[in-house]
Amino acid sequence: MLSNSDARTVVVIHGPNLNFLGRREPSVYGHTTLADIDAELADTGRRLALAVETFQSNHEGAIVEKIQQAAGRCRGLIINPAAYTHTSVAIRDALLLLDVPVIEVHITNISARESFRHTSLVADVVTARLAGFGARGYRMALEALADMIGPH
Repeated sequence: MLSNSDARTVVVIHGPNLNFLGRREPSVYGHTTLADIDAELADTGRRLALAVETFQSNHEGAIVEKIQQAAGRCRGLIINPAAYTHTSVAIRDALLLLDVPVIEVHITNISARESFRHTSLVADVVTARLAGFGARGYRMALEALADMIGPH
């Protein structure tokens, strides 16, 4: 059961290597940093009356634990599993613990990239997916979650 303080909380999880956004392959991922994305999410969250918690890890187990911690204490979750999108059954299974809307986000269109990136192991357990919108896909996902959660 959600406490009053968790009633409008959204958790955002960033996967491996996203801490190098802005420096890592800017021709592919753009120049926006993870700090820029998190700041925009915080601003958008305030506008939408949502508390936004952001988390990044390069470690699969840490991401699984964050998802487990979110169960029962948030109204929605946004996840960019990054490289784990294509490999992690553990993250997929952890997402099954959630009974809230979950949106999968990718900065690039993973279906238009290398063939090994075309498969998402979480696609069938998330509520929706946004891919190829660049960093603004995170804001779009948060706005969509606000609509799914409804008025406060």
